[in-house]
Amino acid sequence: MRRILNNSIISLLVVVVVLFLVIPLRPWMLDILIIINIALSILILMITMNIKETLEFSIFPSLLLITTLFRLGLNVASTRLILSENGHAGVVIAAFGNLITQGNIVIGILIFLIIVLVQFIVITKGAERVSEVAARFTLDAMPGKQMAIDADLSSGLINEQEARIRRSKIQKEADFYGAMDGATKIVKGDAIMSLIITVINFVAGLIIGMVQGGGDLNTVLATYSIATIGDGLVSQLPALMISTATGMIVTRSVSDGSLSVDVIDQFKAQPRAILATGIILALLAFIPGTPTVPLLLVGGGLAVGGYIGDRRMSPLPGQEAQEAAASAAPEGAALQEPSETEYYKDINNVYSLLPVEPIEMEFGYSLIPLVDEASGGKLISRIVIFRRQYAQDMGFVIPSIRLRDGAALGSNQYIIKIRGEEVARGEILVDYYLALEPANPAGEIDGIETVEPAYGIPSRWILPENKEMAEIYGYTVIAPLTVMLTHLSETIRQHTSELLNRSETIQLVENLKKTEPELVADVVPNVITYANLEKLLKNLLKEGVPIRDLATILEAVTEASSTTRDLDMITEQVRAALSRTITRKFCENGQLRVVTLDAELEKKVLGALTKNEHGVYLSLGPDVVQQIISQLGELRGKFNELSQAPIVLASPVIRVYLSRMITQFYPDVTVLSFNEVTNNVQIQAIGNIALQPQEKRA
Repeated sequence: MRRILNNSIISLLVVVVVLFLVIPLRPWMLDILIIINIALSILILMITMNIKETLEFSIFPSLLLITTLFRLGLNVASTRLILSENGHAGVVIAAFGNLITQGNIVIGILIFLIIVLVQFIVITKGAERVSEVAARFTLDAMPGKQMAIDADLSSGLINEQEARIRRSKIQKEADFYGAMDGATKIVKGDAIMSLIITVINFVAGLIIGMVQGGGDLNTVLATYSIATIGDGLVSQLPALMISTATGMIVTRSVSDGSLSVDVIDQFKAQPRAILATGIILALLAFIPGTPTVPLLLVGGGLAVGGYIGDRRMSPLPGQEAQEAAASAAPEGAALQEPSETEYYKDINNVYSLLPVEPIEMEFGYSLIPLVDEASGGKLISRIVIFRRQYAQDMGFVIPSIRLRDGAALGSNQYIIKIRGEEVARGEILVDYYLALEPANPAGEIDGIETVEPAYGIPSRWILPENKEMAEIYGYTVIAPLTVMLTHLSETIRQHTSELLNRSETIQLVENLKKTEPELVADVVPNVITYANLEKLLKNLLKEGVPIRDLATILEAVTEASSTTRDLDMITEQVRAALSRTITRKFCENGQLRVVTLDAELEKKVLGALTKNEHGVYLSLGPDVVQQIISQLGELRGKFNELSQAPIVLASPVIRVYLSRMITQFYPDVTVLSFNEVTNNVQIQAIGNIALQPQEKRA
């Protein structure tokens, strides 16, 4: 019973509010309900000023509708009492009417009209416009925010659970602002209806008082005008506070504190502006004709406050000397180190130069704070998170990454090396944000044009103060550290197969031996050697196939080795055994969007397979290769619109050879076979590659 009441209490209250439109209320009951209405509006205004983000008060659009309906119900009830009880509608309405009129009906009417017009023209109309713009820009920014979440997830910055939470938050924000866009129309209608009810109360009251009651004009006018103004005031004051709360919540940006805290902190951060304002006001006091005392009081207070705030933010006299001494200390210590010539006189020290690091990353001096943990750098912790996430996804543990400063690099540059050779390079601005340009931006943002290093997306380096506006325009805004980490993670993904070596292969087998000792003993090295297993795992990693399920891989190797010794064919059978894993990796929402090959083209490719002493290779004519690559290049645009990497679906016999040919031109294209796709997946063909008839030459 209690649960039923808890679930139905709001519904019952709404029904009761609707009944106010029909059921007459006694004056004492109306007084209590009016006070509740005022208290509720104050409470809502306070909540909107103290929340950190809009979703903390996500019920506001529905609450706005309920409070508006409640207020209209009270208006109807008060109108009934005013017209039926000769202008007597309770103590509260009479008190507010006398308060605003103060014995002068004309002044009371004018003040009431001013309050109504302020609410209608300024607050309500402004909140309505802001809600429309916020709803539109929030919806436009959704794709960019989703891409940012996917980028953080792929780089290992967040896990799947946090990604789902962020996606849900984005959806809730879009729903909230969409609901607010409609709810503000209700506020506007409420303001118009209040004016109409006020006119009805006044005109109808005069008619009833003079025609039916037989009173004189002055008495009737005094009675009904006070009641009308009081009724309008007790209705408009809560409406004004609700409208202010509406404008407050739709203009509220996400922050770490409430509005009060943010206002105080941000004003305190500008003491020189406060000092300058105080000085200007004090100078104005000496101009003849100006109010000297008020200007001096306010200006002096601001000047003193600004001066004290500026002194607190300035460094202490001895602090600069301490910082200089601290920076000079390492230089003095460096002088005591042996010179480079002396160090390498020992031949054993020369051998330390020969080892090649699997992964290296060098930085310009401006980027060192992003790496140095003592300075607050978070790159190392982010790499640790990425290594863990990548091991869970791919079954491969990324080796340690050597981080060092690059003296030959520009201050904002960095390079990534694999096995001692540079494979990627980038440049970032530490004090800026990178804004990825959408296809159709809602507006232009000022910034330094560049290209995102990981995916080659046109971008701009923007100032931090332009970050919020860029997100509103639909740009995806990324922090410099995230840009660098994303570039590093994508580079590692592209070169994972190069990082796998013999020792890592043995380590993977030894790890499996803990749980599957019999399987390992039967397969390695009796069925497949460590060298061939390394090649097989490299083949899988090169095409983005996870090797985490090593037990299934070894079982598939055992089965395939009974029929063939060709490592390519063994790899294909292993891929078929990993069909669920492959399908999960490339499938989205139960659909697999692919490019198919025409039957004639598949026959052409199959007929072009040639075998020699080194194995099987694909020998297609240049015209056929050109047709395949050109058509595939056109279809890649459709996949880019879907924010998906291109996938080609082919028969199992030609898959591996077709993949080797295509990846020479388009490394991001994945080639799958029908055996690698599970039956529960719906295949959607985005396009078809077919042989085109040759043009006849004259």
